[in-house]
Amino acid sequence: MTTGGWTMEPAPSVLTTAFYAFYDLHRPAYHTYAAVLLSQEEAQLSVTQLFDLIASNWTRIMTEQHPSAWAWNEHKRAVARRTGRTPGPAEDTALLYDELGLSIDHIATITGTDPARVTALLAAARRLPQPVGTRPLHRL
Repeated sequence: MTTGGWTMEPAPSVLTTAFYAFYDLHRPAYHTYAAVLLSQEEAQLSVTQLFDLIASNWTRIMTEQHPSAWAWNEHKRAVARRTGRTPGPAEDTALLYDELGLSIDHIATITGTDPARVTALLAAARRLPQPVGTRPLHRL
């Protein structure tokens, strides 16, 4: 907030409380997502490094229009670097919904998007060809 030419920063305790609320809301799903694609050790390391990055840049991240989208994109990049594979948004959304059992609203919250986009991505995932020998995605 700017007042009389100087910027007022939120009190550190407010930033700390907000960060831990963000952490508590996002970390379980981020870890579970990473654990599906990585070993448990790699998943833990990836998520720990992500939240170190978020904590170090917390004030700047909070100026983003969608802080959860910023964090999710960083998380996906980190997992992709470790796996050597970058799933598309529809594939990621299907994994979150079908494999992790997250609701459409929860997916929207942790990825920083809106529920209508999540629903559209799930519909798109249903149209993706399934590799032979894999189980089909659940229907909505």
